[in-house]
Amino acid sequence: MRNVLVLGAGLVAKPLVRYLLDQPGYHVTVASRTVGKAQMVIGGRPNGQALPFDIARDGRALGTLVSGADLTVSLLPYIYHVQVAEQCIRHRCHLVTTSYVKDAMRALDEQAKEAGVILLNEIGLDPGIDHMSAMRIIHHIHDADGQVVSFRSYCGGLPAPEANTNPFGYKFSWSPRGVVLAGRNDACYLEDGQVVEVPNRRLFATRHTIHVEGVGDLDAYPNRDSLPYIQTYGIPETGTMYRGTLRYPGWCETWQKFVELGLLDLTERNDLEGLTFRQLMARLIRKPETDDLERDLAAHLGIAPDSDVMMRFAWLGLLGDEPLPPERTILDVLAAQMQKKLQYEEGERDMIVLLHDFVAVYRQGLGARPRKEHIVSTMIAFGVPGGDTSMARTVGLPAASACRLILEGQIRLTGVHIPVLPEIYEPVLDELARMGIEMEERVERLEG
Repeated sequence: MRNVLVLGAGLVAKPLVRYLLDQPGYHVTVASRTVGKAQMVIGGRPNGQALPFDIARDGRALGTLVSGADLTVSLLPYIYHVQVAEQCIRHRCHLVTTSYVKDAMRALDEQAKEAGVILLNEIGLDPGIDHMSAMRIIHHIHDADGQVVSFRSYCGGLPAPEANTNPFGYKFSWSPRGVVLAGRNDACYLEDGQVVEVPNRRLFATRHTIHVEGVGDLDAYPNRDSLPYIQTYGIPETGTMYRGTLRYPGWCETWQKFVELGLLDLTERNDLEGLTFRQLMARLIRKPETDDLERDLAAHLGIAPDSDVMMRFAWLGLLGDEPLPPERTILDVLAAQMQKKLQYEEGERDMIVLLHDFVAVYRQGLGARPRKEHIVSTMIAFGVPGGDTSMARTVGLPAASACRLILEGQIRLTGVHIPVLPEIYEPVLDELARMGIEMEERVERLEG
């Protein structure tokens, strides 16, 4: 019997847990702060067990849980992953997460190797499928004596076109607070050999438009720091390295105004209780609450009172007399209101768009001109109406596949890893393709 411990039963847990429960000889324990969610994810399966567990309140129980597992999957917030990893090392238990590797996790590499376990991170969608699908193409280019001279990668979780029914062009398929927090990030990328640094206050102002076949035009803006991926992906030759986030048009221009207004402020405050949204807006622009608030707000933001941005503010309820939700920061007020308004209706589908854009140059022999190719690799994946979201499938199933491959000895690596090695990404991508999750590639010859 192979014993798997899954910590957390949130939005992406169900496809992962169901996959593991379907494997012969597997027992899966789902430990969650809300045991009812864990029970729902297990769905009454005899080889599953639901347990109540709150790592913030009962960290000492973590070791007991991990000690009974061969592999642990942490779907907890990333701040707990190192704590989980330390217990996994102590009890010689493998670990899988879908989160970005932080320095504290990276520092456990030697200890994990000594314990003979792998701490595999970034094995979801973004990060995850993006790494694996990019590395497959990069290794193919290098194996053909080519060089990657430009690489751009974009990913976004969006409503399917028929479910795109609100002015923001967005509905939540993962943590609303996580979406809003991501708007506070700085960004950095390489463009034609020049490093471009983007402070948070300009993040959404740097948007550009890309066209995705079958979807249409989308807004793209930079996602965190792209520069480390030059080394991670093994492409020191590239002059362009850009990782971006995709949204429907209109998102970026509105979020730029959120930033300018201070709606992403994480300062804890005790003066929010009893306020309405309209009163909060008046305070943020330091104006009295009057009938002219819309005009004053538009003037403060440098936009027309009848602009699309002002329409979105009004639709979200930011100009109304509804009381603020009971939160301590303005960012959490915004996240709570967006969670309330930007929900999927029953039967609506979400959509994942992942796109890689490469320019590769191949040597052709003595005296011959190099051959240049433009490679576009795209995945468009839809959720199942009334079933799993595409976000849950594309985050949960890569991690689930990796769990099986580790437990069955097909991935034998130890230490801290992300899925950029063929030993990891080849079998995972092959299995995802069998489940209908795969990239489609288009190659065109470039002149010059």
